[in-house]
Amino acid sequence: MSSTASEQFNKPVHLSVTSETENVAVIRQAVQEAVSRVGFSESVVAEITLAIDEAVTNVIRHGYDGQPGQPIELTIEKIERQGRKGLQFIIRDSGRQVDPETIVGRDLADIRPGGLGTHILKTVMDEVEYTRRQSAGMQLRLVKMIESSDSRSCGTASKTQEDSSDGK
Repeated sequence: MSSTASEQFNKPVHLSVTSETENVAVIRQAVQEAVSRVGFSESVVAEITLAIDEAVTNVIRHGYDGQPGQPIELTIEKIERQGRKGLQFIIRDSGRQVDPETIVGRDLADIRPGGLGTHILKTVMDEVEYTRRQSAGMQLRLVKMIESSDSRSCGTASKTQEDSSDGK
């Protein structure tokens, strides 16, 4: 984002990358910049960045089975609800479709590396919604509101829907 665009951040940010793992760093940078501009604390900026990093890594690993060159789209949009500001993140891919109800993290008692991305998303974000896209692939909608720790509700919803410009 340019300094003028990032100061205002009134329009959604759209980022298109391919499924090479080095592109996760590009997404991470865009997320850090956008989240910082909206007014989240440094610790929450780090948490949100980690959550988006995990989500995109899961697309590469599970949606595309590590296959490079596949499309991943990220939209970051400033939202306001009941006078509170926040951000909505929409991640779209064209990979393998799965039943959103089957997307769960592994048992936390199973101590080993990896497999915590879903738990991180549900812990950090206020809303987590997996959706099958009609065309192909999946969509993940994540919402984080400023000062949500006072009334955090980590809801997970799923459904099949048509793609729309605002992800709703």
